[in-house]
Amino acid sequence: MYHYTAIVTCLAVAFYFYTSIEVSRARAAYGIKLPAVSGHPDFERVFRIQMNTLEWMPIFLPSLWLFAIYIGDVAAAAVGVIWVVGRIVYFIGYREAVAKRSRGFGIQAMAAIILWIGALGGAAWRVVH
Repeated sequence: MYHYTAIVTCLAVAFYFYTSIEVSRARAAYGIKLPAVSGHPDFERVFRIQMNTLEWMPIFLPSLWLFAIYIGDVAAAAVGVIWVVGRIVYFIGYREAVAKRSRGFGIQAMAAIILWIGALGGAAWRVVH
């Protein structure tokens, strides 16, 4: 069973849900009416955090689960937690200023790359052996 990977998946979804709530709060705070996605720079940064998280979810989630299947549940969950932490660091930095988003982006990108390479390598290993 993949209990740890399931927990990390729930954490990632909870973080995404949180970013959605923050976009709603920013809309209210800065008077950005639907369907607009621009207007105030502070709103735009919060909106981009949510959208960037959404853009990375299809890379992260399949890689996480395939890594869990081919490499192991605990290892996948550990790297997955690093991804979630990276997204949080990204959120905190980007919310302040565009220039402060890089550290979090790098953390989460590296975690996603590790998961993808591990998933691909694990699948290829099984095919060959």
